[in-house]
Amino acid sequence: MKFLFDLFPIILFFGAFKLAGAYPDQVAALTASIGYLADTKQLPILIATAVAIVATFGQIGWVHFRHGKADKMLWISLAIITVFGGATLLLHDETFIKWKPTVLYWLFASVLLISQIAFRKNLIKAMMGKQMVLPENIWNRLNLGWATFFTVVGFVNLYVAFNFSTDTWVNFKLFGILGLMLVFVLGQGLLLAKYIEEDKDVQ
Repeated sequence: MKFLFDLFPIILFFGAFKLAGAYPDQVAALTASIGYLADTKQLPILIATAVAIVATFGQIGWVHFRHGKADKMLWISLAIITVFGGATLLLHDETFIKWKPTVLYWLFASVLLISQIAFRKNLIKAMMGKQMVLPENIWNRLNLGWATFFTVVGFVNLYVAFNFSTDTWVNFKLFGILGLMLVFVLGQGLLLAKYIEEDKDVQ
């Protein structure tokens, strides 16, 4: 359920884009009625961006309601989508929202690397250390692996965003990135399986 909750803004972004593209005249009339004028061809990405911003605010509000405070990564995601999404809405330029995933992923990668190199703190171990016992070198490999993954996905996002249609990029943003992450997690699982089995044998 948490996985779906984390995907909530992206799913709504995808749905709003497809819906706005399917009913361009109705969407144009609706936006014009509230004084927001834009090229009809741009409206799907603009509507989707606005929905994603609102959804992220709603996501943080719900977490606060249920748990009292939101995770730092949620606040970072909100800040980035507000800045880049806001620029897209104000300037009617989809370039900013297309950069948003890359900026977020590269930020994640930077935090993982800087924490490990500068502060000797392995954030992947901090998150997963209670669930499994692994040799320190494996924790370091996992941390580096996630940092590398986020870096590569950031570049892939830019390639798709600026070499294919916006519709293709929106599909990739939901299904492509999710698919890449699932493949990476499965590969990680194969790496960890050996150590998990060894830990069970020791116990």
